[in-house]
Amino acid sequence: MDPIERPRRLRRDGLRKLVSENKLAASDLIAPVFVDATTDERVEIETMPGHERVPIEECVARVEEVLETGVEAVMLFGIPKSKDERGSRAWAEDGVVQEATRRITSETDATVITDICLCEYTEHGHCGVLEDDAADDPRLTVKNDETLDLLRKISVSHAEAGAEMVAPSGMMDGMVGAIREALDDAGYTDVPIMSYAAKYESAFYGPFRDAADGAPSFGNRRHYQMDPANSREAIREVELDVEQGADVLMVKPALPYLDIVRDIREEFDHPVAAYNVSGEYAMLHAGSEKGWLDLQETALESLLSMKRAGADLILTYFAEDIADELA
Repeated sequence: MDPIERPRRLRRDGLRKLVSENKLAASDLIAPVFVDATTDERVEIETMPGHERVPIEECVARVEEVLETGVEAVMLFGIPKSKDERGSRAWAEDGVVQEATRRITSETDATVITDICLCEYTEHGHCGVLEDDAADDPRLTVKNDETLDLLRKISVSHAEAGAEMVAPSGMMDGMVGAIREALDDAGYTDVPIMSYAAKYESAFYGPFRDAADGAPSFGNRRHYQMDPANSREAIREVELDVEQGADVLMVKPALPYLDIVRDIREEFDHPVAAYNVSGEYAMLHAGSEKGWLDLQETALESLLSMKRAGADLILTYFAEDIADELA
């Protein structure tokens, strides 16, 4: 046997990296940061090893830790000091994300992106204003258009605080258009929107809901998050967000939906983001603790799969560890 084509020629050390088709860099990664207005000290997140809720006084120090690894961007999630039916602390001038954003943008060079949603701020844990009797009738859900009014307020309050990008995640119809209009009317025409354009109802969100104290107190989110069985619907959702002015298109979760990442990459010319969610992070940690897999290797391989599928940006809880590995 004397084959002319020998692919192994290019797999030798030195040449292997030279011809690598996809490369992962720290600048591709966004690190989630949880800021908690109810605590005066850092609190470990049991279901997400290595991550903590940090008090407002510690938010700058936490972001500086991220920057030291080479990661340049953070996504802020807030745990408010109080909750109510409408989640009014989400747009308060002295709200947890607003205060953290002001401090971080004034004291660091981090790119600050803020999550725009209500689930962490409402007493019921849903992502908007509830229909009457929704707690007792599983056919009822969140009021879409009334929720849009609140998303407008949240987005403007974050922009006023200095957010460099806002990221609506509630999967409300028309949310991108409503936020774009509100930002423009308030003079924030340069603040881009990273829409959670294809966000699925997923069992992989469990640890995050523990971390952000945002689990629904009843029912689920199937009436506004996407059916995991659907792929064509994702194109429709993304197309609507593009028409309304989305600047970056997010797919969430990442690993079970790499086909969606690929579809969106091929269909649209916008930057595509993938959210490597808490459950994906937790399961690799659990496997590593059992001795069944190598944490760093599987984490890196997972993130490379997202790049290969077409993601330009990756929001991941592995950001700092992987950035250290890439350095």
